[in-house]
Amino acid sequence: MTCSLIITTYNWKEALELVLTSACNQSIAPLEIIIADDGSQDDTRDLINEISKETSFSIIHSWQEDEGFRAAESRNKAIAKASGEYIIVIDGDIILHKDFIKDHIKFSRRNHFVQGIRAKLNQAKSEEIMKSKQFKFAAFEKGIKNKRNSINQGFLSKLFSGKRYFKKLDMLQTCNMAFFKEDCIAVNGFNEDFIGWGKEDSEFGYRLLNSGIKRRDLRFAAIGYHIHHEGNSRDMLEENIKIFQNTVDNKLCECKNGIRKYLN
Repeated sequence: MTCSLIITTYNWKEALELVLTSACNQSIAPLEIIIADDGSQDDTRDLINEISKETSFSIIHSWQEDEGFRAAESRNKAIAKASGEYIIVIDGDIILHKDFIKDHIKFSRRNHFVQGIRAKLNQAKSEEIMKSKQFKFAAFEKGIKNKRNSINQGFLSKLFSGKRYFKKLDMLQTCNMAFFKEDCIAVNGFNEDFIGWGKEDSEFGYRLLNSGIKRRDLRFAAIGYHIHHEGNSRDMLEENIKIFQNTVDNKLCECKNGIRKYLN
């Protein structure tokens, strides 16, 4: 199975450098990495070009004009470029455990999408690694806030990973999510009516569920380490909740404003 890793970013090349370094040092490499760039300045492009020279696989820079927070559109454009049949989506502040790709591929299953977890680095640790360029972490390492999420252990993963029968929309986040590209296209990808932070990931997951794609949760594997930063503006959250609620109320499987317009 071929796998494409999608990384969202916006004007934080220092974090992206650590994320890309971790992605380029995987025990199993992805087919390609695609940077879903929501309008970063030229220094981000320069960083991507420099790192690309050292990799055996493609790093594709999918860039769009900076017209505000448009993560849904940015992800759709990147996914449309993907050659892999399986898509793993992370944010540009998620440093990957060395077995991140390996764990996701092993856990993948047809007609399912996957929600993974993240171990959060505190502010002091985040500032430290930005200086030291650290991208490898031990379980329970000092500076990890939710240390349980830093455990990568096969036996525990088998015990606690699997289908999500209750609270299917609980903590649906694209900081660590995976799905088959064909399933994404079938629901028309992310809904680009979402502008600003909030709910575009949950709404996407809800349409997958409505279309018969089941949710699986991956625990104690495919660990991502979240770099601390200030949160995004919530100014558009109220409007985004309305879009989300419309999908819930009408049990929608597809959105109108999605990925298909970027497909050949």
